[in-house]
Amino acid sequence: MAAFAGYEMPIQYRGIVEEHRACREAAALFDVSHMGRLRFEGTGAAELLDRLLSRRVTDLPVGGVRYALLCNDAGGVVDDTLVSHVETPSGTSYYLLVVNASNRARVIDRIRPHLDDFPRVTFSDRTDLTAMIAIQGPLAIRTVARLFRARVEGLGRYHAVITDQFGKPAIVSRTGYTGEDGLEVIVRAENAPRVWENLLLAGRASGFMAAGLGARDSLRMEAGLPLHGHELNEQIDPISAGLGFACDLTGRSFIGGEALVEIRKQGPSHVRVGMFPEGARPVRAGATVRDAAGRQVGWVTSGGPSPTLGKPIAMAMIEAPLAQVGPAAETAELHLDNRGTPQAVTLVALPFYRRPASDPTSVSPRLA
Repeated sequence: MAAFAGYEMPIQYRGIVEEHRACREAAALFDVSHMGRLRFEGTGAAELLDRLLSRRVTDLPVGGVRYALLCNDAGGVVDDTLVSHVETPSGTSYYLLVVNASNRARVIDRIRPHLDDFPRVTFSDRTDLTAMIAIQGPLAIRTVARLFRARVEGLGRYHAVITDQFGKPAIVSRTGYTGEDGLEVIVRAENAPRVWENLLLAGRASGFMAAGLGARDSLRMEAGLPLHGHELNEQIDPISAGLGFACDLTGRSFIGGEALVEIRKQGPSHVRVGMFPEGARPVRAGATVRDAAGRQVGWVTSGGPSPTLGKPIAMAMIEAPLAQVGPAAETAELHLDNRGTPQAVTLVALPFYRRPASDPTSVSPRLA
């Protein structure tokens, strides 16, 4: 266990590599209750979020989920989020914004000044009243689907539904952060231990395993997914980070939109790339990337061993002209300064890992 964003969080249960492989081969359960959950309802809720987020919200149908960025005026990323539009059994619809734990207070501070312009919108922070569990892996949905009243096995990627699990109310979305198919489940805080136990018990015979933050990080790195504070921050814009698809720049106005239009027009100075460091020595965030002359041309944002590939991987921000994959990249002769030791690298396309083609959900949804 370790302290993280005001919570005591599990780093590992039985071991990072074992938990990582369980997710790739069967399924793993992650307690992600530390993620912020912010609710918006009432007339104008969609318009408020549309002003704040990089993705259009006003056309998000009930049951839809979208990945979006909350940016500052310069286009830097305050946080990356998931916004869902859900409806209760009684017919009340609302929007739920899931944000990173370490950014929750900052995000709320950014939202509050805009609430005055939308007096009929009710905003509430539901984080401490609820818990969130992710079930990820090739056997996840088929194994736990029978536990929910709704037909969650028929839920489309980046869709959500309000249902219940053995009488316990739950919001279930087909989303995740591992590169595998799966579900994320939001329940009342007091129901979380029972729901967790039910899910884990349902998959015991199939090799389900509880997994901590260590495996969650190695899984998301293999999947080439950005993490705020690493690939994203208030100095890195989404276009440079390879998330231009999550920016709806035409026909609307949102915070940071004008800056992003300009960045797209001019082209970013640095872009996010994948790297295979030479040898077996892992590289960590902060290592500098240099060219043959020793000039710093970028920096590593995330790095570590890949249990699936059996070798080190890394993501980095490097000067855009050098971000070529394949034979052209070899001429750049890039290397890392790994704690004072030069380490050659090969640039590769992201992600490092994709679900097998035999998996019917293996086509990337591009964080719909």
